[in-house]
Amino acid sequence: MDTATVWRWTHAERAALEATLTSLPPQAWEHPSLCDGWSVKDVAAHVISNPQIGWAQMPGLVARNLGHGYNGMIKREVQRLGATQTPESVLADFERYRGSTRHVPTTTAVEPLVDAIVHHQDILRPLGLEHSPDPTAAVVAADRCRLLSPLLGGRRLLRSVRMVATDVDWVRGDGPELTGPVLELLMVCAGRARAARGLTGEGAALLPPAAA
Repeated sequence: MDTATVWRWTHAERAALEATLTSLPPQAWEHPSLCDGWSVKDVAAHVISNPQIGWAQMPGLVARNLGHGYNGMIKREVQRLGATQTPESVLADFERYRGSTRHVPTTTAVEPLVDAIVHHQDILRPLGLEHSPDPTAAVVAADRCRLLSPLLGGRRLLRSVRMVATDVDWVRGDGPELTGPVLELLMVCAGRARAARGLTGEGAALLPPAAA
């Protein structure tokens, strides 16, 4: 997929997330997201921090998080952002950076798309809200998440099932079939199998219990 198309999808998903955030009542910003220990505000601040991190910010980011590993670094940075940001400042950041094509050094242009799609779902689902991204964008995000599964979790599950999308031409893996919309398969690829909905096939028996 060409980079220009990936950025077009990313900008559309950031705009959709911004619209969701703008519509929320104040108390919803502190509602728990699908990310353990992260509020809606934390997740939103994390998404729009991506285009703000360049090479100049990397030394400080690394120095603040020595010895905590990749996932520990992300968690600590989200906690730091959450403590300093307000809903107003997060929305101001979306206004300024939603159309940016900058991304964190050492990552690809696809990671911001993954962030925008998956973290939007992290916010929406606990609030009982809905948004469906472009299915082709979800395919690109799902393929990237499969590559990043050692960091995202769920690698063993991904290696154990054959994923078959019902809304686009996308089949990955070997094993018992896990069938459903590509957005739900993306959630599995992104380590959020407990939040995936409507998946069927023999592979569904391998999914963890749904979140309460």
